[in-house]
Amino acid sequence: MNLSSRDVQAFLVLARQKNFTQAASMCHLSQPAFSALIRSLEQTVGLKLFDRSTRHVVLTTEGERFLQSAERLCAEFAACEKAMRDTAQLTQGHVSVALLPSLAAGWLPAVLKAYTARHPGIQLGVLDVLSEPCIASVANGDADFALAAIRADTPDLRAEPFCSDSFHMVCPRAHPLANKAALSLEDLTPWPFIHLARHSSVRQYLDAALFPRTMQTFVEVEQLATAMGLVQAGLGITVAPALSLFHFNKPGLVTRQLPIPDMDRQIYMVRKRERSLSLAAQALYQLMQDMRPASA
Repeated sequence: MNLSSRDVQAFLVLARQKNFTQAASMCHLSQPAFSALIRSLEQTVGLKLFDRSTRHVVLTTEGERFLQSAERLCAEFAACEKAMRDTAQLTQGHVSVALLPSLAAGWLPAVLKAYTARHPGIQLGVLDVLSEPCIASVANGDADFALAAIRADTPDLRAEPFCSDSFHMVCPRAHPLANKAALSLEDLTPWPFIHLARHSSVRQYLDAALFPRTMQTFVEVEQLATAMGLVQAGLGITVAPALSLFHFNKPGLVTRQLPIPDMDRQIYMVRKRERSLSLAAQALYQLMQDMRPASA
């Protein structure tokens, strides 16, 4: 059976008006064209839907049953049309993004504030996880796209440079390194060090830059906020990327940039290679591009 919304609308108008002339006028058709449309509909469903006389048009028993279905179909057509119109106008939809916790905490709030001001009907999902889970969330469809410190160029995923940030040493204000004229990695090795976990991008960049040197590790932690608390307590020093320095903006702490060649951390925007973004996701994707952090 091949019913169109036009067929259903014509049936409903005739069922309500009970007059071919009036129904044809309301459907902007001539009476012969409208009568042919109703006959075609009856042939399509294989049932007589109206009893016709020179004075009256009334629904048959089968027409009464079809009326219930037609009203449901009409409501579904209208709901579908509204949903597509709302989606096109970005008044409804859903977008999910995965990104590093430092970006999620420090940079993302201003982006989402701007986005929701423009598109208040869009539902948002945020996955604040490390780089590998970021990539996995895009691959398995949990996120539309991701910001990660891994260049995930694969047959299924593509990555483009988004921003980069430098690394900074963090120590107590009274520490001997706080006012040293110029810092190098060698300056850090004698001191107790607060390391981030080995699977973090910060740790991986730092280990690569230090090799074959090693640090005097005091403890390894998962969260930058924990590293901040330990440094603030005078238990050691640490290294953090510029985009996460808001964690260390605390009384008694000093941050100093490490001018080390080729140590800047690159952040990539990762998405499915062969799949277009939804309109809601594309709008957030573009806004993030427009509001990307300045390389620090």
